[in-house]
Amino acid sequence: MPETRLVTKRLHDRPDDSWTIEGALATGAYDVLRTALDLQPATIQDEQVKASGLRGRGGAGFPTGNKWSFLPEGSYPRYLVVNDDEGEPSTFKDRMLTERDPHQLLEGIAIAAYSIDAHLAFIYIRGEFALGYERLMAAVRDAYDKGFLGENILGSGFDLDVVVHRGAGAYICGEETALLESLEGERGMPRIRPPFPAIEGLYAKPTVVNNVETLSTLPHIIAMGGAEYAKLGVGKSTGTRIFSLSGHVNRPGNYEVELGIPFRELLYADDLGGGIPDGRSVKFIIPGGASSQWLTGSDEHLDAPLDMDEVQQRFGVMLGSGAVMVFDETTNPALVAWRLAKFFAHESCGKCTPCREGTGWMEKVLYRISHGLGRPQDLDLLLDVGDNISPGLNAPFSQTTICPLGPSAVSAVVSLNKYFRDEVMAMCAHDTAVPA
Repeated sequence: MPETRLVTKRLHDRPDDSWTIEGALATGAYDVLRTALDLQPATIQDEQVKASGLRGRGGAGFPTGNKWSFLPEGSYPRYLVVNDDEGEPSTFKDRMLTERDPHQLLEGIAIAAYSIDAHLAFIYIRGEFALGYERLMAAVRDAYDKGFLGENILGSGFDLDVVVHRGAGAYICGEETALLESLEGERGMPRIRPPFPAIEGLYAKPTVVNNVETLSTLPHIIAMGGAEYAKLGVGKSTGTRIFSLSGHVNRPGNYEVELGIPFRELLYADDLGGGIPDGRSVKFIIPGGASSQWLTGSDEHLDAPLDMDEVQQRFGVMLGSGAVMVFDETTNPALVAWRLAKFFAHESCGKCTPCREGTGWMEKVLYRISHGLGRPQDLDLLLDVGDNISPGLNAPFSQTTICPLGPSAVSAVVSLNKYFRDEVMAMCAHDTAVPA
């Protein structure tokens, strides 16, 4: 099955200049903005975005139209904040959209801002995205020059200013409240909720935080119509989504597909993943970024659909950030779990004790196991530590921390125990005692 290209169409059709104002205008950029500005904001929210079933493409998958509706009536100023801090390991779709189609993003920002009556938008971009920042800044300047941003956009009477802010390389700032703290000049640490950003966000004012891919989808929803867009996908997972496919596949990369196709198709289709190198079999998959629990290479898992709700209900995993990491039969799962734990321990902001202490201990114990120094009791010790970060381990939304970073580190441990316990225990079996 080929890709279903909506959000990625321009960057494929004009690979040499899709990020320029000339390349964007030649392929219809900002045409939909003209249409949107003739509509009532409530019409866009209810008859387009809500009707489309669009859900956030950043990780949580919350319905976008519902998120907008939480803004309190009559409370101003209000802000739109764009989360372009993509820091989830092996996730690289937003980087691609920023680098290769920034005008699509700006058009989506203008539509969203008009819909929620916000006149100032902030794009929080990951500091390491040097090329993306350069092209985004050029796109913003060109959009101002052409009248797509600034005062009285396209003669509509609607004003919008866009500020681009570079982050400083902290994974935690991908969490929306930590992002807002950083944007205000504070140390990037998550806030206790409530209040939620829609009530009290940036500068204590009502704020909507949306992901790059989410906003880049808006022009296509307006162009197609919300109901027509909702026909794509499956169930409540409507539309298309970009999946960042990496690891042991012949054709790693970003692929925009209609939600609902099986994992097997994403991995094995000739025009998608292209199969596993040297004909080896899949041992396990991390289906939604490093924060997700794992799936195996079983038929049951490979045949599961890319459906946000079904994979959560059936297997306790999430599609999350859209990163699908594939590991073949030669992979040591304990080594992968250790590397993920090392990442989370390094990126913990330290605000919550269970995360600050627990992720560090998990990294140490997983290092011990994965490097041949494990003890028979180590896996159960990991589960005990994990239970203090995410009580019940598999229980939904159970955490002792303000944000999900701590429980994310537990996902790999739960997966090791669920699918590879015998293999891990064999690694921990030693004829002689191993020092603690």
